[in-house]
Amino acid sequence: MKVAIIGGGAAGFFAALSVAEHHPKASISILEKSPKLLSKVKVSGGGRCNVTNGTESIKDLWKAYPRGGRALKKLFPIFNTKHTYEWFESRGVPLMIQEDNCVFPVSQDSQSIIDCFLDQAKKSKIDIRTRCGVERIREVENFQIALSISKGEEEIFDKVIIATGGSPKRKGLEWLEELGHKIENPVPSLFTFNMPSESIRSLMGVVVEETITTIQGTALKSDGPLLITHWGMSGPSILKLSAFGARMLSEMNYEFNVQVNWVNEVNNEVVKQELQSVLKDHGKKLLTNYRPYGLPDRLWQYLLVKSELPADRIWSDIGKKGMNKLVTLLTNDVYEVKGKTTFKEEFVTCGGVSLESINMKTMESKVVKNLYFSGEVMDIDAITGGYNFQGAWTTGYVAGMLK
Repeated sequence: MKVAIIGGGAAGFFAALSVAEHHPKASISILEKSPKLLSKVKVSGGGRCNVTNGTESIKDLWKAYPRGGRALKKLFPIFNTKHTYEWFESRGVPLMIQEDNCVFPVSQDSQSIIDCFLDQAKKSKIDIRTRCGVERIREVENFQIALSISKGEEEIFDKVIIATGGSPKRKGLEWLEELGHKIENPVPSLFTFNMPSESIRSLMGVVVEETITTIQGTALKSDGPLLITHWGMSGPSILKLSAFGARMLSEMNYEFNVQVNWVNEVNNEVVKQELQSVLKDHGKKLLTNYRPYGLPDRLWQYLLVKSELPADRIWSDIGKKGMNKLVTLLTNDVYEVKGKTTFKEEFVTCGGVSLESINMKTMESKVVKNLYFSGEVMDIDAITGGYNFQGAWTTGYVAGMLK
């Protein structure tokens, strides 16, 4: 059996290695159009490669995917985070789980993952061709597939797995649409919020560990750490919002208000009681000298200025009006967003080949027999934390079974 994998990234390599495992006599070729292999693996996680997430609960796992989660829910029993951990460790790459449940190689170097893939590919005698772009796919007799490869050559394969990654523009998916696959328009996912008119940007580098964020006028809600940057806001809480709201925020042209709850408490009365106990126990202290909820000092000073409470006022003198202002700012602080910033090297897209065009039990195309899909070329994407790579490993593994 002659098998081609189009794309030399994470999903492509994992699919190829899965083919080698399930069909040891197959002739396998990875076709990568660029001169580089596994380029996204190289830069992911700041060059450390967040290979998966530490959660072993399938119930929690599939919920990390704004698109494709329900389909993956049925695949995770076959290959999930636990399997990923065992796969790498059994091949000489020890892994570690961080406090935030992100999983990295112990080496803290993505090259460990790349070397592992290249080593396994060599052992499996996988033919790897770089600068080898596929220009066209066509069906030929006996359900075989002909690939028009760069330089105009045509080569015939029995099975083909497409693992070309996310495409930021629809044009990059037209060749698959021409075959009859439904395409969901690609838009960015996992981006940070730009706030050009907001002075909070002066607090660049401040992190608040537990926040709740919402998009005003929508049901979009997220939680987790929030990072203030020189262009606006980032961190898991914001990135989750951008992932689950990818299409909606695109339709808003990335202009909206974000509401921030700095204290991770939705009940205003509970926050008010907390502040009243501060007033009771620390009433003689200056507002600037006592920070409720252990908020970062720079943020607390900023919120005091925003609430128009004088720096030399003591807690017992804030009055009812001052108390209400603080409660509102701590639980419902509003910022204007105008634009986004995406991570160009690590871009994640919402959209791609619609799951309606794919048999999600086998990853085979419903349109072209013996054509399979793996990874972000499909309308599957996740929040940060190793979930996007897990999606690649799971779909690559199942596609490589070639059922």
